[in-house]
Amino acid sequence: MDAPHSTLTGITADAKDRIAAWGRRGFLVLVLLFVIAGLCGLLGVRTATGSADRGGYHLSLEYPRIARAGLDVPWQVTITHPGGFGGPVVLEATGSYFDIFESQGITPEPDKETQDGSWWRMTFDKPPGDTLVVSLDVYVQPASQVGRSGTVRVLDHGTPAASVDFRTSLLP
Repeated sequence: MDAPHSTLTGITADAKDRIAAWGRRGFLVLVLLFVIAGLCGLLGVRTATGSADRGGYHLSLEYPRIARAGLDVPWQVTITHPGGFGGPVVLEATGSYFDIFESQGITPEPDKETQDGSWWRMTFDKPPGDTLVVSLDVYVQPASQVGRSGTVRVLDHGTPAASVDFRTSLLP
């Protein structure tokens, strides 16, 4: 009795087929690594802190270094002036930086706010003590795809004292 004929008889894999198979395997490994990174929280918000000391002021900023659209992010400035502040505290930040965010509020609310083409200026009445903490409740707009750079600075009699440069990068 003859053995049944196989439909695979005469089929061979050439080099092109082997390369394509390894390409598919490589793609699946990349997808797997991406999924694992997401599960480990590596694709979420990463914060950074920048600080500067100048003119008797210490300025510290916690900001989102890496974020994704739709996520809440921290943005908090701490200004310290040993011995207290002599009057109102004026804080400026690059206005266009905040275009990637939706704002839910600022704490404490500035007593006066202005914005020109470059700077968002916030004036706070003289705080008690020697520290003022300003927090923004913001999240990255769902349509934002590109990060932004900015500067935050405290003014002393209209002149920039301490300043911190920062950048937020957005992941898809």
